Amino acid sequence: MINGIINIYKEKGFTSHDVVAKLRGITRQKKIGHTGTLDPDATGVLPVCLGNATKLCDLLTDKDKEYETVLLLGKVTDTQDITGEVLQESEVQVTEDQVREVVNSFVGEIEQIPPMYSALKVNGRKLYELAREGKVIERKPRPITIHSITILDIKLTDDCHEIRMRVECSKGTYIRTLCHDIGEALGTGGCMKSLVRTKVSKFLLADAITLEEAQKLQQEDRLVDHVIPVEDMFPRYPKVYVNEVGNRFLANGNPLKLEHIKNKEDAKSSLGEHKEVKIYNIDEQFSAIYEWQGASNLKPVKMFLN
Repeated sequence: MINGIINIYKEKGFTSHDVVAKLRGITRQKKIGHTGTLDPDATGVLPVCLGNATKLCDLLTDKDKEYETVLLLGKVTDTQDITGEVLQESEVQVTEDQVREVVNSFVGEIEQIPPMYSALKVNGRKLYELAREGKVIERKPRPITIHSITILDIKLTDDCHEIRMRVECSKGTYIRTLCHDIGEALGTGGCMKSLVRTKVSKFLLADAITLEEAQKLQQEDRLVDHVIPVEDMFPRYPKVYVNEVGNRFLANGNPLKLEHIKNKEDAKSSLGEHKEVKIYNIDEQFSAIYEWQGASNLKPVKMFLN
């Protein structure tokens, strides 16, 4: 079984679940999970967790992300992107300065109403299921953070009204809702024309591989070369090695004590700076993340036993 995270380039037309299903076939293992949904028409970075790394899915979902998007002004749709039913079309009479002022006003901590066409659940049902039935329900605004918006290009001609932007944002941000809200603030209406996710945590677009490339690498027995080990996701955590007695406690996911640690002095010296540490078994294999409880006890946080 492969354990670790692979950076997949999700191509247009695939759902995130499609990618997971394809990778199950490629790797011939069932234990696989993705780290955050990308719409079928969106492309870009999709970290996929394999084997015991599936325990990291929630951690990576919580990471900040970066996108490149194109906002089309003058058109409002029910899905807030170009694929939806057009609800309103308007003339676009704005200047570049107005565009920059409005776009920049969305940087910082803001509230965003999740779109009806989303996978959020209300009373056990996904919003997009209700939307397809023609139902619209009230959604409460949610706090998000837009760390930065870089305007890459503005086109305001007779036949083209588009803004290309790079957006760095917190988890839970809907870029198509951001596009819709910017269009509304400009008084022209707007929807998302395209979306590419360029970064999730340490995973970059330049390093992502397609499913076709993954298939070829697996056939050549080289796919594992593109898998990031779980321990590499915690580069700043100190390494703690258990002794033979500690190894038995570790194997059962039990708390550890200072007497169970082989490199006691290193472990103790890191206590003031780091609350969480990487635990390695008697064979020096990464096995878990533990957390200090006081100066001599360690409590398990996440286990990655093979």
